[in-house]
Amino acid sequence: MSAPGTPVPGDGRESAADRTAGDLARRSGLRRDETGRLDVLSAVGGWRGVLESVLPGLVYLVCVVLTGRLGPALTASLAVAAIFTLVRLLQRQSVTQAVSGLVGVGICALFARAGGDALDYYVPGLLTNAVWLVGLTVSALVGWPLLGVLYGYVRGEGTDWRRDPVRRGAYQRVNAVLLAMFAARLVVQVPLYLAGDVAALGITRLVMGAPLYAAVLWLAWLWSRPRPAPPAG
Repeated sequence: MSAPGTPVPGDGRESAADRTAGDLARRSGLRRDETGRLDVLSAVGGWRGVLESVLPGLVYLVCVVLTGRLGPALTASLAVAAIFTLVRLLQRQSVTQAVSGLVGVGICALFARAGGDALDYYVPGLLTNAVWLVGLTVSALVGWPLLGVLYGYVRGEGTDWRRDPVRRGAYQRVNAVLLAMFAARLVVQVPLYLAGDVAALGITRLVMGAPLYAAVLWLAWLWSRPRPAPPAG
């Protein structure tokens, strides 16, 4: 088997598909560690990435619950995101990586400010889950399950797995697991949003965020492992 990132021989169309898969995998942060296992922590940005995704929302939720005021909660959330961004810039990391978290929190703050309701802070997250749900569904229907594209590259399979019914079926199944996670988020969180329960929605968002995503990626990696070939004879 090729090492992760090694192009798989094939015709021009397959090579282009491999390049696209590689680009998607690199952007996703998925990679293997030195033991050959999926490095789940890198997929969520490491411990810093977990903090950057959880802490602004946690600070916002605590402020809203304790003060009942939207303004201070938004200010505190943006301040935490800005600190993370400043630290990344001081460490001379890429500008895109540094400001992406701040932009995400800023979009949530804009929705909340425009709507005037603390619940609206969570609308961008609901929309993002819906987009992922549609994207994963479409990728499965056209025979290119997104998680299979990513894992195939990380495992060094390129896109050859699409010619193997067993491997193709395995990647369709784990793609469905990831799809189910996004669907579960919407099934749980949309009713809380409609009910106006900001505390329950905020807690649910934290619990079903990076920790659940990492767990699903790890489960999908194990479930889609290639089976060892049977011994000769």
